Amino acid sequence: MSVARLALIAALALALPPAPAAAQEPAAAAAPAPPVIAVRAARLIDGSGSAPIENAVVVIDGERIRAVGRDLAIPEGARVIDLGGATLLPGLIDCHTHVTSGDPGDYYEGLFRKSHVDYAVTAHVFARRTLDAGFTTVREVGSYELIDVALRNAINAGEVVGPRMQVATLMIGATGGHVDLTGFSPYLHFDEMSGIADGVDAVRKAVRERVKWGADLIKVAATAGVLSEEESVGAPQYTQAELDAIVDEAAQWEKRVAAHAHGAEGIKRAVRAGVASIEHGSLLDDEGIRLMKQRGTVLVADVYNDDYILSEFTRLGYPQKMIDKERSIGRLQRENFQKAVRAGVKVAFGSDAGVYPHGWNGKQFAHMVRWGLTPLQAITAATSSAAELMGWQDRVGRLAPGLYADLIAVNGDPLADVTELERVTFVMKGGAVIKGAQ
Repeated sequence: MSVARLALIAALALALPPAPAAAQEPAAAAAPAPPVIAVRAARLIDGSGSAPIENAVVVIDGERIRAVGRDLAIPEGARVIDLGGATLLPGLIDCHTHVTSGDPGDYYEGLFRKSHVDYAVTAHVFARRTLDAGFTTVREVGSYELIDVALRNAINAGEVVGPRMQVATLMIGATGGHVDLTGFSPYLHFDEMSGIADGVDAVRKAVRERVKWGADLIKVAATAGVLSEEESVGAPQYTQAELDAIVDEAAQWEKRVAAHAHGAEGIKRAVRAGVASIEHGSLLDDEGIRLMKQRGTVLVADVYNDDYILSEFTRLGYPQKMIDKERSIGRLQRENFQKAVRAGVKVAFGSDAGVYPHGWNGKQFAHMVRWGLTPLQAITAATSSAAELMGWQDRVGRLAPGLYADLIAVNGDPLADVTELERVTFVMKGGAVIKGAQ
C-alpha cells in the first residue's frame, strides 16, 4: 500500500465522529462501602462473664465489631442506633434445637398425614422465629431427610433469614432404640433415610455418611429417651466400643459429638468415649459428674420443657407411655442439673426447642437460675460457653472486636430480672438489623 493511501485512511479515521455513548463499555461503578454503625445503650453484658459496662457503645464496621467500650467516641458519619435505657448482649446461642421439626402438634397427624416435604417448606418460619427471639446461632441436633443442611445453606447464602447454624443431619441410634420408631406393627414401613446403625463398623460408616451429607457435628443416642416408645427412659443403647468408635471416627473428620443421654450408665460411657457434650443428662449421678469435670464434658440440659410436655402433650395425643416417662424424670433432671452446677461442670444453653414452640427458647433462663445458676452465669452459658462448645469462639458469643456483629437488646436489666430475655426488643445479625430500631 502506498504512503499516500495510508495517509488518506488515517485522515478519514480522524474525521469520523466518536462512537455513540450507548456503544461504549460503561465504567464499573464502585460498590458503596458498608456503613459504620454505632449502637449505644445504658449497659452492656459482653458474654465473657465480666461485669456489665455502663454507657456502652459498640462500633460496627460491615459484618464485624470494630470496638466496644464505655463512652466510646462515635466515628464521623456513622449511623447511630440509640437504644436508650436498654441492655445490650451478644446474640444468644441455643445448642440444642430442632428448628426443622416445626412446632409440637398432633402426634399421629405428624406421623401419618405429613411428609418431610411439609417440614421442609415451613422450616424457614421457625428459623426466623428463633432469630427474632434473640438466638442468632443454634446447633440443630437432629433432623430428617437433610432438611437442616438445606436450611443452613439457604441461610448462609442469604436466601432465607435465620440464625447461624451447625447441623447434625440424622441422629445415629441403635435398632429398637430412641432413633428407631417403635410401638407399631412390624409390617408398617416408613420410607425415609435411616439413622439406625449397629456394631462398630456400621457406626463408623454412619459417621462418614453424615460428614458426606454436610454435617457440622455428629449426634448419637447413647441411651433411651422420653419421646419414644422403648420401655426405659435411660437404659444404655450403645456399648462402650460402639461409642468409642463413633467419637474416634468423628475426630478423624474433625467433628465433635453430642450425645443424647438420660441414663447414668449411658452418660458415663459417652463421657469416657470423649463426646463434647451430654444432652439432657437427666439421671446424671455423682460418678458421671466427676467424669464430666475431669474431661471437660459440657452439660446441655433442657430444664424448661418438662413444664410444656406435662401440660400439653396429652392434648396433642402423645402416647401415655411418653408422658409417664417425662413425669418420672422431669424433677430428677432439674435436681441433677443443680448438683452438676454446684460441682462445677461446664454448662451450655440448650432448650430442645421443637418439643415446645420455637421462639420460646428464652423461657429456659428462669429455670436455669431457679436450679442453680446466677443470671450472669445463665447468660454466659448462652453466649461464650456455648460458642466454645461449638468451636466458634472466634466468631460469636461475645461482644468483642473482630467477632460478628451479632447483638441483641432487652429493655430492662436481665441481671435483676432474667425473664427480660424472654422479651428481646432488638436483634442484629452480622451488622444487619433484624428486629427493632429500623
